[in-house]
Parts: sequence; structure tokens; C-alpha cells
Amino acid sequence: MATQASNTLIIACPVCATFNRVPREKMGASGTCGKCKSALFSAKPVIVTAANFDAHAARSDVPLLVDFWASWCGPCRQMAPAFEAAARQLEPWMRLGKLDTEAEQAIAGRYDIRSIPTMILFRKGGEVARQAGAMPEGAIVNWARSAAR
Repeated sequence: MATQASNTLIIACPVCATFNRVPREKMGASGTCGKCKSALFSAKPVIVTAANFDAHAARSDVPLLVDFWASWCGPCRQMAPAFEAAARQLEPWMRLGKLDTEAEQAIAGRYDIRSIPTMILFRKGGEVARQAGAMPEGAIVNWARSAAR
């Protein structure tokens, strides 16, 4: 959570999941990870796995919008470019991530994913909103912004 005294946000690196303190007023600037030197925001969804899920969903101050998908799912493949394009509009104030439900069955089971694609917006570990079904870029952006309010 952002501290009042320092007005900083904790951001998980999309590459190594190290936590970085970023001043709120510099969120739009191109910051880099203090450990691996990767860009903190790349305007692309991060690949979410069991190893980095909690860092992004629960401990980062930036809300995480996860696309639960599978490679065999036609609507998932159809929505993938729209979800990636939405990242360019929603970052840095929201992180987008893709979770392969076949590879990460435990996480998919934890959130009772019954149909894909399903998007879930997380804030500090809690589910804020859920939407099932493929959507175009504009609808993803509008839904995410509305759900984050």
C-alpha cells in the first residue's frame, strides 16, 4: 500500500518479481527494476505463474488484471491481441497478466475458473471484479477502468 509519508507505490518487476518503490508522481516515467534493470512497465501483459502470482496480485500496489486462458481455446486466442493492446492503454496504473490455466491449474482452481477466457481484476490479493468471455480492446479497457473505480 502507498505510504502517506513517502507517497510511494510498491511495484513488482514483471521479469524478476522484485519489489520496487516508485514515487506516485513518477508512475508515468520509464522506471527500471533495482535488481534486474528491466523496465517496470512494458505495455505488454506479464506471464503470470505460481512463482510470481502473489507478488503481482497481492503485494504490488498496482491492480492486476489477469486473463485466464488456454492455448486450445479459440476465443482465448482471438482475444489475445486485444488484451495485449489494452495493456498499452491501462499501464502503468494497472498491470495486465496472462495465466495459462493448463500450466497453472492450482491457481485456476483457487479462483474457480470454469470458462475461458475469464478476466479477474485483483487489488491487494482480493478479487475486485470478474468477466467471462472474449471482448474487444475497447470493451476490455472500459470494463477494467470501471471495475477499478
